[in-house]
Amino acid sequence: MNKTELIAAVAEEAKMTKKDAEKAVKAVLDVISESLEQGDKVALIGFGTFEVRQRAARTGHNPSNQETIQIPASKAPAFRPSKQLKERVNH
Repeated sequence: MNKTELIAAVAEEAKMTKKDAEKAVKAVLDVISESLEQGDKVALIGFGTFEVRQRAARTGHNPSNQETIQIPASKAPAFRPSKQLKERVNH
């Protein structure tokens, strides 16, 4: 499912126009993104948790010439599904 299909599904489920559904989906994604940018977790009970995880600096290899390179530390967004979501997907 892509973003356009998600908007159409939300519009149908919530019985709203696609334009209003697009605003709602965009608002939810913007709020989640802004919260992660500030380092906050976003926990949606029954769905899962969005969070930022730290990646430590490490040594890697360039696959084209096998040179050793240093990969700097970074932050990465992550999602951890809830128990209910896992059960729903597996049943």
